Amino acid sequence: MELYCFSCQKVNSYRDSVGFRDECNHCRADLHVCKNCEFYDPKAYNECRETSADVVREKDRANFCDFFSARKGASALDDQKAKLKAAAESLFKK
Repeated sequence: MELYCFSCQKVNSYRDSVGFRDECNHCRADLHVCKNCEFYDPKAYNECRETSADVVREKDRANFCDFFSARKGASALDDQKAKLKAAAESLFKK
């Protein structure tokens, strides 16, 4: 299993699943966090698409959420931000 760290965007590899206390091999950020979860969505209620999950205030700190599912690939949110920034820059080029 591969997981991209939300903090440094580098790949971390695991055999089975990400543990509650696992850290990024590159930047030492916690990996079992909301921002690395498939259900994380800043636009959703409580920033989580899983309706049964408990409220987690610190989305970038390790938590014990039972619904955690490692996000596949790099964050789509970051890709969208990059596309929007490129589009805005192209509007103002001479």
